Amino acid sequence: MARRDVVVMPGDGIGQVVLPEALRVLEAAGFEANWIPADIGWELWKKEGNPLPQRTIDLIAEHKVALFGAITSKPKDAAARELAPELRDKGHVYYSPIVGLRQRFDLDVSIRPCITFPGNPLNFIRRGADGGVEEPRVNAVIFRQNTEGLYAGVEWTNPPDQVWQALNTHPRFANFRDVPREDLAVSTRIFSRAKCRRICEQAFAYAAKYGYSSVTICEKPNVIRETSGMMLDEGRRAQQRYPDIALWDTNIDAQMMWLTKNPEDYGIIVAGNMFGDIISDGFAGLVGGLGFAASANIGAEVGVFEPTHGSAPKYADLNPSIVNPIAMVLSAVMMLDWLGETGISGRVRDAVAAVVADGSVRCYDMLKVRGGSQAIADGAATTTQMTDAIIAKL
Repeated sequence: MARRDVVVMPGDGIGQVVLPEALRVLEAAGFEANWIPADIGWELWKKEGNPLPQRTIDLIAEHKVALFGAITSKPKDAAARELAPELRDKGHVYYSPIVGLRQRFDLDVSIRPCITFPGNPLNFIRRGADGGVEEPRVNAVIFRQNTEGLYAGVEWTNPPDQVWQALNTHPRFANFRDVPREDLAVSTRIFSRAKCRRICEQAFAYAAKYGYSSVTICEKPNVIRETSGMMLDEGRRAQQRYPDIALWDTNIDAQMMWLTKNPEDYGIIVAGNMFGDIISDGFAGLVGGLGFAASANIGAEVGVFEPTHGSAPKYADLNPSIVNPIAMVLSAVMMLDWLGETGISGRVRDAVAAVVADGSVRCYDMLKVRGGSQAIADGAATTTQMTDAIIAKL
């Protein structure tokens, strides 16, 4: 096996804890790589006024694959206050570096598996028709459009003249014409047909490859007619090539109700950026929460792999660490799949499943105890102990 070059970006908070643990698992499983460290995150924003420096972009452009830990993001005013004094009032504007990476490298397809591990005490349960308890197996994979929609960053407070004039051409803007411009905030939701087509085609191809019987377009075309309507239209076009795979469409609000009613009915789900974020967190809650939520950001040439949890600063400085590394490990597994290292990825995935099923090693979230320094006394495994258990199962 050729040794790979992989850019590693621990980022902020617990990202600096869980990413090294995932690398330990990969190495124990036999994946040989040169780990190339790269800078990203909140500390860079405070010190340099840029959380995503060009040197990091250059490394990813060169090596094409990266593992990412977690990022801290704060509202505009809080971000400005934390800048180094010499950088304030210099025109620096904080923008999420992971969103920046997605757009810089056109990582337009985000894949977020939400799949039950048998034996996980955090798995969703419900009351059955006979009064007993049922634990449906959830096997949903969310395809989230990653670069457009509400997260594209095309927005204004106090919109400039040309934007104001353009908005005034729409008859439905009449209700806002009397609002003082300085009291008006506008965020756009922009979809392009090419990106809708690509994510729908990718979703159906994935469904065919892994044996899923349905693809669901989860949007809101009855209200957000133009953008959601375009996604649904492209879903119908993509489905023509896969007549054996059913196409369903649901509204995001109804889907959030149905995901706790019959989650086992759903396979591949496609949504725009904001709705994809919502629905993927909703399904993640059914399979253990963010401690089990992995994701891939995929473009034509570059892949960046990350857990969907945040930086959890309140846990970052605990020694020993108590956070669950499984989401980071599973994100690394997705990287292995993308690189074609399916033998190693399968072994790691099986090792994680075996640890969860065994149940003798559980982090605080799996024990349902309060997080904090007392969690270990309550019986929780440390982050390192969970990693050791996974390695032992290998």
